[in-house]
Amino acid sequence: MSLIYYRTNPYMHPLTFPLREETLTNLLAPYIVEGNIVDVFNRRIFGGRIHVNVFGLIEKIEETPVTSVNYIMPGFIDSHVHVESSMLMPSEFARAAVSHGVVAAVCDPHEIANILGIEGVEYFIENGKNSGFKFFFGAPSCVPATPFDVSGARLGAEETAKLLSDKQILFLAEMMNFPGVVAGDSEVMAKIEAAKNTGKQIDGHAPRLSGEALHKYVAAGISTDHECMDIGEAEEKLLAGMKILIREGSAAKNFDALYSLIDRYPDRVMLCTDDAHPDELKMRYINSLVSRGLSLGVNIFNLLQAASVNPVMHYGLTAGLLREGDFADFTVTDSVKPDFCVLKTFISGKLAYEKDERKISLHRPEIKIKNNFHAAKLCVDDIKIYIPDRDKNIRIIKIFNGELYTENTVGKPVAVNGEAVSSPETDVLKIVALNRYKPDAKPAVGFVSGFGLKQGALCSTVAHDSHNIIAVGADDKSIVEAINAVIDASGGIAVFSNGKVNILPLPIAGIISDKDIDTVSVSYSEINRLVKNLGSTLDAPFMTLAFMSLLVIPELKIGDGGLFDVNEFNYTELFV
Repeated sequence: MSLIYYRTNPYMHPLTFPLREETLTNLLAPYIVEGNIVDVFNRRIFGGRIHVNVFGLIEKIEETPVTSVNYIMPGFIDSHVHVESSMLMPSEFARAAVSHGVVAAVCDPHEIANILGIEGVEYFIENGKNSGFKFFFGAPSCVPATPFDVSGARLGAEETAKLLSDKQILFLAEMMNFPGVVAGDSEVMAKIEAAKNTGKQIDGHAPRLSGEALHKYVAAGISTDHECMDIGEAEEKLLAGMKILIREGSAAKNFDALYSLIDRYPDRVMLCTDDAHPDELKMRYINSLVSRGLSLGVNIFNLLQAASVNPVMHYGLTAGLLREGDFADFTVTDSVKPDFCVLKTFISGKLAYEKDERKISLHRPEIKIKNNFHAAKLCVDDIKIYIPDRDKNIRIIKIFNGELYTENTVGKPVAVNGEAVSSPETDVLKIVALNRYKPDAKPAVGFVSGFGLKQGALCSTVAHDSHNIIAVGADDKSIVEAINAVIDASGGIAVFSNGKVNILPLPIAGIISDKDIDTVSVSYSEINRLVKNLGSTLDAPFMTLAFMSLLVIPELKIGDGGLFDVNEFNYTELFV
């Protein structure tokens, strides 16, 4: 037996699917959900019943008085996220997301692609597809992020075009090589052309890009940006024709600076996290941004347009928005006040989360471990830096809490026996990057201020975007101990303090755990606590560390090849 159901919502990709005999046995029974319906399109709230049919679609919305005091609103959507930063597989990420009323995520599998290539993207798609959550994946545009990165894989124009030809890939993910776009680099432009040829959106990543360079970037066909740090930057990009994704992640937090855009440009903004570490994902997600917006007086309909409607419209997602004919993707809350609580989450008509029953019904597919890790251990001598001239200064990466942007500063090194060493007293610490794909690689060494460590070291193989090894510490021995611990584990995050290493192993690609979110979030929180006990005042020290190797966010970063001046877009010398 075979039936075909045709979905005709004009705002979504056409969807057809065969309902074969085995599928029919899994159809839902028709049911009704009642409550106060938050209608974003008609900008009103009314009592009513939602009739869900056997296909998981909203058959009818009936306006009628109801006794329920609960509210039904469209499910929230993260408009840009790297699932890998949660250190969870997509299926486990989904189990956390639905508890916060999130039904879908627009995902850039850039991190897994940098390690495992197309195989990694397919690995993620398959795992997410089997979870019951709505993952919408893009084709990573910059693997590696720059020609200067050494990563585990490379996706050229041909590989990117192959991914874009796949119907499961909905967009070209963030074009981080904005200098390449502005300069008209042939490979970069070939990737953009491949997206245009398939009619798919192109996401942007252009921190601080302005003026003529910005207009060249937008003219290339790039439609979004999630890197804005202030209203001025955001409005220039809006006027240039871009849509702005207001980001609030574990490291970069821009919501407070940008939330006023929601009421001023309700059809041009979306909400995203970009990166969410497991401890924060366990506690909150896009729901917390909706809550904060309400507390700041943002119009609820504009807020839900940003949190739900705009991502669906922009990317053409097959996610429902509480209309007849839509998939039944919605969340039930106890109020529409800032302190609202998510009570239930429905995805394609199935109850994915129920608070009272403490129930998450999403599937946990079997996980196969995949990795690409070949680093060799270091000794203290490997990271020593000798000062060539007593009059020489050093470049210092200056970091800021809650920002990915850094400053390129200069200062006097603290010298011991002719070596430049970490100085906890002045908060200028040694930072080390080591290629993890080559056993004979030599470490790159620099200095950073802002971590605040008084002793010990922290190390991570979550290091955007090539995911090499990165560490910072108060002394060389601690740095080497932390690095060698993650090498022994073939990936992880570690802290060395008081002669002991604490580590969260990340055996999948060196960036993801094979454990559940409860286990990962507890372990991650404990390691974060240990880092703060060492003196760090950063909200998210490991997330901040992970971005010290991202060579496309100004001003000064460190890659496996050394210090990198993002403004000049080239490697630079430590001593000046």
